[in-house]
Amino acid sequence: MKISKTAAAAARRLFGICLTEGRLDEAKLKTVVSRLIESAPRDYRAILAAIQRLTRLEYARREVTVESAVALDEDTRQRVLAGLTHQYGSGLVVQYKTTPELLGGLRIRVGNDVFDGSVQGRLIRLANAF
Repeated sequence: MKISKTAAAAARRLFGICLTEGRLDEAKLKTVVSRLIESAPRDYRAILAAIQRLTRLEYARREVTVESAVALDEDTRQRVLAGLTHQYGSGLVVQYKTTPELLGGLRIRVGNDVFDGSVQGRLIRLANAF
């Protein structure tokens, strides 16, 4: 759905109101959406669609997948989580996966960022260098 520049700008402003200290406040989001629906300004459906997209992107930015060749012990999980929390802030949703194809090391995906410290990744990069 293509929306106008003014509707996109309005959606960004309204979404910015819903952020508290850089994190999405769901109570504010519900209030903003309900007031937007009540007042029904011009292009309000497009604004709602844009707010929905921004919300989906914000949630995706907080999803973390940690892949390892073997199951991680609790101490290692806590160290990984502490490092990610330090870099990305609190409120991360972490999912741990065991992927034997990695051979060793970790592959961490945070939203669109991928940190590949696996043996498989190193071998692929080495093969691509030749």
